[in-house]
Amino acid sequence: MTPQQIDLVQSSWEKVKPISEQAAELFYGRLFELDPSLKPLFKGDMKEQGKKLMATLNLAVTSLTKLEDILPAVQDLGRRHVKYGVPDESYQTVGEALLWTLQQGLAEAFTDEVKQAWTITYVTLSNVMLDAAHESDASAAKAG
Repeated sequence: MTPQQIDLVQSSWEKVKPISEQAAELFYGRLFELDPSLKPLFKGDMKEQGKKLMATLNLAVTSLTKLEDILPAVQDLGRRHVKYGVPDESYQTVGEALLWTLQQGLAEAFTDEVKQAWTITYVTLSNVMLDAAHESDASAAKAG
């Protein structure tokens, strides 16, 4: 990620924060539309889940200039997703739902450059999560 891409993600996020509750609703609505099989993974109050999502995104976005500080938390999230039964393929669906949500919330401010910056950010973080999720697979394979 370039400094300009980080700036685009952070400045566009500032425009999303005031509508974070609606953005979370849009996100989960789109996610379950794209892949209804993911809905049973969410057992709690979806408003609370939306708040957690937005808080996690906020932490990630505000920490992009010091990514090494949040990598352990991102890795832990990936490991937890394994325990929740989150399939690897869902990471792509989540990315799609996130970009769609940002496009809805930002409208004309969701330029090609902003979309590319968010895509790179999401791919970077989701790859860290997936790598951490598969560490236990690699450990089990070595032990077996």
